[in-house]
Amino acid sequence: MEVKIQAVHFDATEKLQEFATKKVEKLAKSYEDIQKVEVQLKVVKPQTALNKQTSITVAIPGSGSQFVEKTCDTFEEGIDLCVDALKVKLTKLKEKTRNY
Repeated sequence: MEVKIQAVHFDATEKLQEFATKKVEKLAKSYEDIQKVEVQLKVVKPQTALNKQTSITVAIPGSGSQFVEKTCDTFEEGIDLCVDALKVKLTKLKEKTRNY
């Protein structure tokens, strides 16, 4: 599984990138055929609360891709929420494909 992290309007620290990679790699437990994961971290309005936007796109062969986006106070919280939402989506997708 290839993990690509993109930071928009700021430089992501090594620690934040490691955190994102570690969390995203846990998605493989929910769905085995994940080829590529793109994590986009963006600072929306620098002076306000809830200004960290996190979006994760998961590429799955034969099923297209799954996309989740969350806006939170910290990138860590956003990554956690996105990964949790993707686990639910991937579990549902796995159930659908298993029935065919």
